[in-house]
Amino acid sequence: MKKLIKNVTVLTMDEKNSVYRNGYVLTEGGRILEAGEWEDSSEKNLLQKGAEVIDGRGGILLPGLINTHCHVSMMPFRTLGDDCADRLRRFLFPLENDAMTRRLVRLAARYGICEMLLAGVTSFVDMYYFEDEVAEACEELGMRGWLGETVIGQKTCDSGEPYGGLAYGENFIRQWKDSELVHPLIAPHATYSNTPEMLVKSYELACRYDTLYTLHSSEMDFEMEQFKSQGKTPTEFLHELGVLSRRTLLAHCVYMTEHDMDLLAETGASVAHCIGSNTKGGRAVAPVPAMLKRKIPVGLGTDGASSGNTLDLFTLFKLFADFQKTAYHDRSLFPADGIVKIGTMGGALALGAGQELGSIEAGKKADLVIVETDSVNMFPCYNPYSALVYSANASNVDTVMVNGELLVRGKQLVKADLQKIRRELEQEMGPFMEAAKKYEDML
Repeated sequence: MKKLIKNVTVLTMDEKNSVYRNGYVLTEGGRILEAGEWEDSSEKNLLQKGAEVIDGRGGILLPGLINTHCHVSMMPFRTLGDDCADRLRRFLFPLENDAMTRRLVRLAARYGICEMLLAGVTSFVDMYYFEDEVAEACEELGMRGWLGETVIGQKTCDSGEPYGGLAYGENFIRQWKDSELVHPLIAPHATYSNTPEMLVKSYELACRYDTLYTLHSSEMDFEMEQFKSQGKTPTEFLHELGVLSRRTLLAHCVYMTEHDMDLLAETGASVAHCIGSNTKGGRAVAPVPAMLKRKIPVGLGTDGASSGNTLDLFTLFKLFADFQKTAYHDRSLFPADGIVKIGTMGGALALGAGQELGSIEAGKKADLVIVETDSVNMFPCYNPYSALVYSANASNVDTVMVNGELLVRGKQLVKADLQKIRRELEQEMGPFMEAAKKYEDML
C-alpha cells in the first residue's frame, strides 16, 4: 500500500542536502516513489492515489539512522562495571562464557532492537554470538540488520573450541543470504584476538560470499603496544595481510597515523566511529576530519550497551560534536548538517549500501524517521539540523518506517509489546545476574 507523509520538513541528505520546508514523501512497496515541496505537487493527484496519509504535524523527516557497530545482545551487561579498568578481559569475556545463552541472546536482541527503533535507528551492524537468534529477532520486529558471528581465538558461549565462529559464521551466511532484512557478514573479533591466518581465512570467506568483513581495530592501548613491538600499526598489519578493501569495516580506529588513513583511503575501507564508548573508556577521539578529507566512509556506532550504555544515535550526535570540536579547538568544525549526514548517508556508504539507503530519493528503500517538534526541548527550531544534533533526543522520535512498514507511530512500537519483551528478558537474566556476583569486587 502507498503511504503519503506530509506536513514535514524533509531533510533528504542527498548530494545537495536538499531540504523541503513544507515537504512530503510518497512510498510504495518498501520504496520511495517521490519527495518534494507540497505546494509544488498536485495535492489532488497525490491524495487520489489511494495512499494512507501520515500527518507529520510539522516534524522533521529524515532517512533512518544507521548504527554501524553494535553488540545488541549485550543488553544484560548495561551498567555493570562501567568504571572498571580493562573490563573486557577481567569480566566481560569470562561472564559471557559463564552465563550467555542462546535464549538470552534472542531476548536481549529483541529488547535492544526495540530501543533502536524507538530512537530512529533503522539499520545496525552487529557482532556477537548465536547470531542466528539476532537474525530471527530482526525479522520478527522488522529491523534491518548487518549481522556477523564473532570469530575469536578462545572458547565462547556458543563454541567449545577457539575459532568455532568461522564454521558457525559460514553456516549463518548460507542460511540468511537471501533475506530481505538480514545481511549476513563475517566478523573476526579484533586484530589482537585472532591469528593472522584466521583473519585471512575470515576475509576469504567474506569474499567468497560477497559479504562485509568487520572487526575492532586500533582501539586498545595493549593492542597498540603489541603492534608497536612488531614495528607496525594494526592498520599496517591488516594491509600486509591483504584484508583491507571496500568490504572492510573497521570499528573504532582511534589511534591512527597519517599512513594508516592513507591505506584506508587507497583500499576503500570504512570506519565505524564509536565516540561514546571510546571517550567513556578514556581512550582517544578518532581523527574523523582527516578521514573525511581522504573520503574514507565514516559512520556512527554505539558499540554495545555494556560499552556505550545506549543504542541511541542522538546521544552520539551531541558527543561527536562536542568531542571533535574540543579536540581540534574549533567551534565551526562539523556543522550540524554534516553530523546528521554521518549518521545517515555516512553509515550507508560505510556498509556499501549507498544506492539503497542513507537519503530520501526516489527508488531508495523507504527507511524513514519523523522527529516531532512539539516537545518543550524542540522549540524554537530555526535550523532543523541543529535541532537534531543539539536539542533532540530519542524521546522526540515519533514515527519510524523500515522497508515501507510502520514500526513506530506516536512514539509507540507498532508490532511489539515492549513491556512484555522487557519482562521476558528480565526473567531470563536471573542466572546471568547470579553468575555476575563472582565479579562483585569490580562491578
